[in-house]
Amino acid sequence: MIRGRFVGNIPLIPVAIASDEGVQTPFVLLDTGFTSDLKVTPKIATELGLEPIGVTRVGIANGQIIDAPFALALSAMEDVIKDVEVIISEGTPAVGIGFVSKFDYKAVLDCKNRDVTLERI
Repeated sequence: MIRGRFVGNIPLIPVAIASDEGVQTPFVLLDTGFTSDLKVTPKIATELGLEPIGVTRVGIANGQIIDAPFALALSAMEDVIKDVEVIISEGTPAVGIGFVSKFDYKAVLDCKNRDVTLERI
């Protein structure tokens, strides 16, 4: 189980992102309106040496479909390692439904107790 926390009204979870140049484990927004795997800032992408390899269409929380540059990286959750598509864009780093599904998790948001968990299904 992955445990996160709310900061204000924003559910955050830790996610390990790896490339040939290093590993980072930032807390990222759990965004159920985001259809791709993972979104990081250009700063994080540069620090990890992630270079865009193309442009992909992704759904965002407001229902819009946008074109965004992406790179490939590895992510690890509870000793499971997967290839992930990393959208490179300004704003809060986030994981989307694609990521949660890829790792076979269900998300549980307990707003009353300010608790966020990802549980294997």
